[in-house]
Parts: sequence; C-alpha cells; structure tokens
Amino acid sequence: MQLKATHMMETLGIEVQELNKDRVVMTMPVDDRTRQPYGMLHGGASVALAESAASFGTALNIDLDRQMGVGLEINANHLRPKRDGVVTATAVPVHRGRTTMIWDIRITDEQGRLVCISRCTVAIVSRDRSVSQVGEGQ
Repeated sequence: MQLKATHMMETLGIEVQELNKDRVVMTMPVDDRTRQPYGMLHGGASVALAESAASFGTALNIDLDRQMGVGLEINANHLRPKRDGVVTATAVPVHRGRTTMIWDIRITDEQGRLVCISRCTVAIVSRDRSVSQVGEGQ
C-alpha cells in the first residue's frame, strides 16, 4: 500500500516536507481555504494538519498490508493567531505500541513561533476488521 495525500490534504493545500518513522514535517498555507470568518487560521484546519502528520507517521511504523491507523483522540491548544503565510507541523512519536501510537505535533509559523500544540492518539487495527467495529470494543 502506498501513502498519498488525501482529499482533505489536497483541499487544504497540505504538503509533505519530510517523512520518516521518527519525524513527519508538513506545511499548510493560511489562506481562504484555512481561515475562519474572522480572518485567522481555523483551529479545525490546524487539527486536520496535526492529525494528517500523525496518521502518516503511524503508517510508516506499521505493516500497511495488514494494519491501518485510525484517529482515536486528538487535542490542540491554539497559542497564536495566524492570518496569512504558511504553518509547519512537526510530528514526533511519544509512544509506539502494538495497538496505539501517540504523536506530539508542534505547529509553527515562518519565524518558528508556536501557533498550536497538539497530541494525537492513533489506534492500530487489523485491515480485516471492518471500520465500523473500531471503537465498539470488538
């Protein structure tokens, strides 16, 4: 199985800059696609960027022919408004377990200032298990 940008990543303009098992770096423009009505970077866009980075990182650490990673939990603290330019997400694994991975994601502006801090837990499930069963304890 090959990693590729999803429709959401394409829609938001998210691009992969660095991709390996220990670190994922992605960028996203702050423009009309990613701003909220007050003209600032939408928190949901930041969360989409963070989860994309964590998901790609997880995919590199599992056997994609047998397993898949699905978002289980994500939190984000939005620290600084951003009106234009580009933000960069850097994701590093905090925990690599058999059934979950936890990623720390730091989103920064062009000057390296923190815009958002996020932590994402990704569940690792068998591909032969239906997606509808994820989270049902089956």
